[in-house]
Amino acid sequence: MPRTRSTAPSGQSGPAPEQQTRKLTAAEIPSKTFILPSNTSAKARLLSLPNPQSGELSRYFFCPERGIFEFTVVASPASAPRSILFTPNKRQSTDTVSEHEGKSSGTASIAKKAELLVATPIDAIFFLVPLLSTSLKSGQLLFQPLDDIIDSNDDLHPHFRHVLYEETFRNTLLARAKAICDIVEAGDDSMFRFSEAKLLKELLAKAERMAVQELPLSLEERFIRQALAAPLMSVKRDDLLTNQTAGNDETSPTESDERQDSPSTLATTATPSVSTPASETTPAPQPAGEGSEDIRRLQRISTALSFMKDSYLSSALSSRLDEMLAAPETPLNFAPLTDRLKELTALRAEALASRGMSDFSRKRGLDDEEAEDRAEKKRRKEEEEKKAKAAESRGVRDLKKVNTTGMKKMSDFFGKAAAKKKT
Repeated sequence: MPRTRSTAPSGQSGPAPEQQTRKLTAAEIPSKTFILPSNTSAKARLLSLPNPQSGELSRYFFCPERGIFEFTVVASPASAPRSILFTPNKRQSTDTVSEHEGKSSGTASIAKKAELLVATPIDAIFFLVPLLSTSLKSGQLLFQPLDDIIDSNDDLHPHFRHVLYEETFRNTLLARAKAICDIVEAGDDSMFRFSEAKLLKELLAKAERMAVQELPLSLEERFIRQALAAPLMSVKRDDLLTNQTAGNDETSPTESDERQDSPSTLATTATPSVSTPASETTPAPQPAGEGSEDIRRLQRISTALSFMKDSYLSSALSSRLDEMLAAPETPLNFAPLTDRLKELTALRAEALASRGMSDFSRKRGLDDEEAEDRAEKKRRKEEEEKKAKAAESRGVRDLKKVNTTGMKKMSDFFGKAAAKKKT
């Protein structure tokens, strides 16, 4: 009988019927892990709403009682990958375990990528700004009811329209619209007109609340302390010695005798001439200040305001707000901060120029780094040679010890044959 693919060879049993019909099933575990707020209503949903800045649809969490939440991704860095282990609740009853026995919900699972989407609250005015500012583009600065403004936008996403017309969330929406609009009461209805000045005041109020306390440590270090830190200026040792000599000449003989008799004075005056050459430059004693408290406060407000503009407002509206801040009638004067930043920029350029040709320590540092690189390459080469020797067999090592002086190479036996002479 001829053998086919479906028949097993004689003396061997074929695969079991269960293995032939078994198929892979899709995992019942979600691909993303959300951290949602507690005490939400039963009407809370995950919705697709237009991003306030770009207008593209993004995932948000909406609760009529708690408001709108955006998702902040918390993930491990690529240099240190991590995973998440999900296990069932150990406190569930035995009956519940028996009911779910054999299901994937009762077993542990591992997410290869450690990524959490944390729901953080977002102000509803950032969703209202693109909706209310459409009148600025058309040039029709008219007072209109909020429902008429919503109905004039026919291309609204159904999820966004649901949020705007939700009855429980309606009062919150009206209150946030009044914060950024000029209002006229017409009977029982309120008429709205978008105001850039009110929007700027609202954003400044938010930024000032963030600046009451210091920003998180990482943001405070990067955007406040480093931005306002004064550079260290380098001066020549000759200048320091000249200043010291001039100061000693002005002192009285009695004071000079007392300073010379004290051990601390002897150690102080002897150290520069012995340890440091006269031509070498040393950092001048510049105060490492970060400006006054008012300057630091303005820097925190500016940082918070820049974050909100870059995250939630369009580029055109952000440019318009910057023009309003630079105008004489600005609600908050950033001129002291601007002057301080210009001064620090000039000081950094001066410090960089002074360290150009006279800073020999940088050259020595580069030489040391090159020497370390050469040593590291040599060490790697030695390690590779040791690994290659360890991988060689004993026969290869013995053949290397054979004296091949006077012996032909193997390639000589496989060369081209010599041309025959014609007779």
